[in-house]
Amino acid sequence: MPSLGFVLPHWMYWSGLLFFPLLAWILTARQRRNPPDSRPSLFIAYMFWLLAGYMGIHRFYLRSGWGFVFIPVFLGILYCNGQVRDVRDETSRTFAAMERAQTAVSQLPPSPADEDARRDADKARAELAQRTKDYETAHAVTDHWKGLSRNVALLLAFMLVVDGALLPRLVRRRRGFEAATLADTPLPEPAELHEGGVGEDPTLAVHTRFTDAIDRFNTAIGRYVAWWAIIAVFVYYYEVMARFVFNSPTNWVHESMFLMFGMQYMLCGAYAYREDQHVRVDIVYASFSTRGKALADIVTSVFFFIFMVTMLWTGARFALDSIQFDEHSFTEWGVQYWPVKLAIPVGALLMTLQGISKLIKDVVIVSRKVA
Repeated sequence: MPSLGFVLPHWMYWSGLLFFPLLAWILTARQRRNPPDSRPSLFIAYMFWLLAGYMGIHRFYLRSGWGFVFIPVFLGILYCNGQVRDVRDETSRTFAAMERAQTAVSQLPPSPADEDARRDADKARAELAQRTKDYETAHAVTDHWKGLSRNVALLLAFMLVVDGALLPRLVRRRRGFEAATLADTPLPEPAELHEGGVGEDPTLAVHTRFTDAIDRFNTAIGRYVAWWAIIAVFVYYYEVMARFVFNSPTNWVHESMFLMFGMQYMLCGAYAYREDQHVRVDIVYASFSTRGKALADIVTSVFFFIFMVTMLWTGARFALDSIQFDEHSFTEWGVQYWPVKLAIPVGALLMTLQGISKLIKDVVIVSRKVA
């Protein structure tokens, strides 16, 4: 199997975080305008073909038994790569032994002075010949399994190319078959979704023009960065394929994703606060009346704002230092750190704004003397 040497460019990483949510919004808005039916979709079929076609998933999606043909071919690739990994240690060991023998021979005197020296020289040359033979044998085994894996991969690639060309016709045929079958079948009612969280905040039902503006802004930011979670699905999928199919583990997937989720954690905090999704110890709080909850929130908001202002101040200092020195990570990938650290004060600012919105709503509840 050929190895994958792809390293994600920094500009692609940051532009992906910026533009992927926009693309996702466009696609979901389009889907809402034209809801799909229950029959197979060409777009989904091609997604299965692109991401999991090596296992015949696109064929199974179209309810075709030909998908089972792909499975043994793919398992053959995994088996060959497993053999390559097994002999890799042996190849490295024999290569190191051969290099040591070469070093020993290179240090021999040009003409040994006595019988013992000549005997040692002959022994070193024999050792070198044996180590070279061992390495060539191990290397030949590695080349054998690599070549076999490459041939099986070419067969799989050929099968995927053929199916890629046939997919439009296969989807049309399946949709035509299911059109008559599902014509009189009523569609199931969509399941009702319940979000988790506390959901006991009395301010959820309070609205003012100023607080609604803050709520809408933080909701937009939270929903925007929430789409980043889908990026992780594709990126970790690539890592699994590169590692176990192409024997090419990456040096950027893990770092790029934990940095992304760190930024998402900071930027989504205000949205979670607005939706009352943060966990609280509510053994006493739950028994309060609506006005009692608002009063309790007003009192404890002092500690909230102290913490948020401290985070905003220190986070801004960290971010400015990182921008000034153009800080990069110490890993081989070397991505810029300043956008990551900039998410700290930005997230703290969003949380502070949402805290102001909540405080205003609590004051409204108390002033109205709501029971």
